[in-house]
Amino acid sequence: MNALRNSVRLLGHLGEDPKVRKLDGGKTVANFNIATNEIYRDSNGEKRSETIWHRLVAWGKQAEIAEKYLKKGSEISIEGKLTNRTYEDKNGDKQYITEIVINQMLMLDKSAI
Repeated sequence: MNALRNSVRLLGHLGEDPKVRKLDGGKTVANFNIATNEIYRDSNGEKRSETIWHRLVAWGKQAEIAEKYLKKGSEISIEGKLTNRTYEDKNGDKQYITEIVINQMLMLDKSAI
């Protein structure tokens, strides 16, 4: 039950190709976004659709798989944990980022198999 305390599951499409970098020390990291769509009815009964974008981070072997097989528009399912971090931008302003660090990834496009 402890593993469920910070668990996120999403199914969506990539908004861009993964950005993959090799870090000092040999680690590989991939950053990319996916969009999830929610369809609902508003107070007038009209169908509405809302798209939400999520920042994802993949490390190591998953980053290498993302680089090799994923591209803009790819459909994936992920499970991971929600993380927050801050940094100072070039103007010295503090920026806050919420990301999902991927634990498991499932590629749903037949072309990726």
